[in-house]
Amino acid sequence: MPASATPRATTSAKALTIAAHAAFVPIGIVTVLLSPLLPTLSARWSLNYSQAGALFTAQFLASTVAVLLSGLWIARWGFRFAIKAGLLVIAVSVAALLAGSRVWGMICIAGYGAGLGLAVPAANLLVSEVNPGRRGAALNLLNFSWSAGAVACPFLIAAATKSHRVPLFLALVAGFCALVGVGIAAMPSSISEPSQTNVADGTRATIPWKHRSFPILAALFFLYVGAENSFGGWVASYANSLGSMTAAMAVMTPSFFYSTLMLGRWVAPLLLRRFEEIRVAQAGVLLACAGMAGLVGSHSLTSVMASATVAGLGLSAVYPITISLLSREFGYAASRVGSVMFTCANLGGAVLPWLVGVSSHQLGTLKAGLAVPLIGAALLFFLYLRDWKPAIMEQVA
Repeated sequence: MPASATPRATTSAKALTIAAHAAFVPIGIVTVLLSPLLPTLSARWSLNYSQAGALFTAQFLASTVAVLLSGLWIARWGFRFAIKAGLLVIAVSVAALLAGSRVWGMICIAGYGAGLGLAVPAANLLVSEVNPGRRGAALNLLNFSWSAGAVACPFLIAAATKSHRVPLFLALVAGFCALVGVGIAAMPSSISEPSQTNVADGTRATIPWKHRSFPILAALFFLYVGAENSFGGWVASYANSLGSMTAAMAVMTPSFFYSTLMLGRWVAPLLLRRFEEIRVAQAGVLLACAGMAGLVGSHSLTSVMASATVAGLGLSAVYPITISLLSREFGYAASRVGSVMFTCANLGGAVLPWLVGVSSHQLGTLKAGLAVPLIGAALLFFLYLRDWKPAIMEQVA
């Protein structure tokens, strides 16, 4: 290996990590866009709880299909191609969201969901691959950037709603996504990505379906994304249903959840220097369960804000640690396995928020439906009790 190879690799790693962070800010905005917009969309399109829940299903089912494409595109054309393609799809879909009827809106929601499915796995796996010595910390910092967008979104939506400029806000978000995509496309060819091949024999990594960690990780991805999106996606509607606050205040309640997600991801790298990442995840899920249980019993703005804050802080480090486990358990095959795991994650995002809506519609109260993310978080905790000692890749047929 030439003497210049290591400095060049370090430069590429830094540049690619920065690019992923730049993409994750608008991606964070778009990922949670439906939550603060849901009261407005429900009124605009006359939706009941079950119909509103179907909007989450449209977003995450489309994202699920796109995740499968993302894995193939990463293997063939690299991480950056999937990220910039996803950003372009997001830009077009967000810009057109309010241009038509409910059916048109669902198509656009599915469209930006597909864009997220292309870009999010690629960015996470890229950062994991180029930071092999500090995956957990690097992924927490990446998701901190996602959280910055997610935190800003409800405040921006509230301001846009109050001034009747929601279409302008959506156009600006679309432009932001397009600008970052163009910037990534313009990166010099000297910035090289990690190879998607097995360096030992030059063959492309295959998916080790029989690996002992495969079903556990699949369940973790499904439950985490389902629980996070069920809670964050419905908290504004729940606050609005209490009738004790203005619509603008209700729209902003998800920011308390996403603010502590962001804060926790900023603090997590410091915690991970002192504590094993599995212990951090276990403690975080228990804290999240407390916050979700608190929301179910909330009757005022103060209790909603407190519950959302506790739940967000608890969940903050869990997803980055889960992605870190993916790389740790599967090694060179992680990018291929990742397409399956992110598919499971998006299925969770499609199913659990929908179950919240269906349960709430059947039982006549959103409070009952919010038991769904609490149950999901409790199951997460039990799965994290598994012995997660670092494993050598198992050889499977």
